[in-house]
Amino acid sequence: MQLHKRQTIEQVRLVLDWYNQGLMSREEALAKLGLKRRRFYVLLKAYRAGTMQSLTPPKKTNTHRKIAATIETVIRAELKAEQQLINNPDMPVRFYNYAAIRDNVVEKTGTTISAQTVRNRAKAWDFYLPKTESKTKHVRVVLTTATGLLLQHDASHHLWSPLADKKWCLITTLDDYSRMLVYANFWEEETTWAHLMALKQVVTTYGVGSNYYTDNHAIFRFIERQDSRFSTKKIKASDVKTQWERAVKECGMDIIYAMSPEAKGKIERPYRWMQDRVVRACAKQGVSTIDEGRKILQAEVSRYNTKQVHSTTGEIPLLRFQRAEREGDTVFRKLAIPKPFTSDKDVFCLKEERKVNGYNQIAWRNHYFKVPNYIPEGATVQLHIIADNSHPELRIWHKDILVTSVSLAPHRDSIQALHNTRKANTKSTK
Repeated sequence: MQLHKRQTIEQVRLVLDWYNQGLMSREEALAKLGLKRRRFYVLLKAYRAGTMQSLTPPKKTNTHRKIAATIETVIRAELKAEQQLINNPDMPVRFYNYAAIRDNVVEKTGTTISAQTVRNRAKAWDFYLPKTESKTKHVRVVLTTATGLLLQHDASHHLWSPLADKKWCLITTLDDYSRMLVYANFWEEETTWAHLMALKQVVTTYGVGSNYYTDNHAIFRFIERQDSRFSTKKIKASDVKTQWERAVKECGMDIIYAMSPEAKGKIERPYRWMQDRVVRACAKQGVSTIDEGRKILQAEVSRYNTKQVHSTTGEIPLLRFQRAEREGDTVFRKLAIPKPFTSDKDVFCLKEERKVNGYNQIAWRNHYFKVPNYIPEGATVQLHIIADNSHPELRIWHKDILVTSVSLAPHRDSIQALHNTRKANTKSTK
């Protein structure tokens, strides 16, 4: 029975007065009033302040809001669309994504709901599939203290749109401290040039960091072959720099190589949710071209960076990144172009060496290019290749001097040959 039905307000005030004067202990007052500590101290505070006018407890104000029938119709439609993707054997979708459904419903209706609400409706309407947890987990966690201290870089070759005729390569760079994606874009192929352009955008947009964290792909690291009884290694892996490693070093950064797939969990997790969300969005919107896929990708990256609270940091990545900049917790710095270069073109490029022939020419890609007459026959020149589809360029250097620059025709077939450096020409020269 409630207090106001058992005792009058005068009786309660008398007990509180005795307790206030020290004539009654707390246990005696609790037993006399039949209250728990929390309710007792609420009444005592009101008594001492002179505001205790009634013993009736305050009415609860948290009323459960019912969802409108129109919103439930949208939820059911989204669940049915997800079910069609799951039942289609050609779609790489096996489970419902209730958070993604929630976002779509909020976007369409303008009404805020929770992912748990969608999950409850899925269970009630028989749209629920339980997820299986992985038995093996990577428990080692590395924490950084500033933005730019560790930039995790990776690529994923996947059929990002089930309606596309081929797979695309997603290249991303993640700032470890803020968990913000500082680069994300689709490329038709994974090439050295694509990774160099990703590096360039990060450096020119945010600055030069401290370390890049990558796997042991041949684009990032020269892999030394094992000895055999028929051959002996003539060069050490540490003496060979890939085009990527050379560019990162020229920017003023170091590279850390992951020794296992589990060690790259921080960049793999965004891949999982992006793969899940982008594939669903592409399938529902009928996306079949890479340009259309890029629009969906950028929308998902923007949502992740600006709206999603990260489960580990407890903050929105962009807000955490900006706060670190305001408080000086950043190692990003402006790019200082290394001498003797005067343009960032000579950093973010592909580099090869050629010998000058007796006609003061060098041969490259079945073409001959004239060099100044003062460069002697047999001299070694360095080619800086700008493999841009729209403005390709060949810059020829000799003894730290740019001797000539040749603009190439922006023809897709010829430039594609420059892109195919994944298996060949991954070594750079000094």
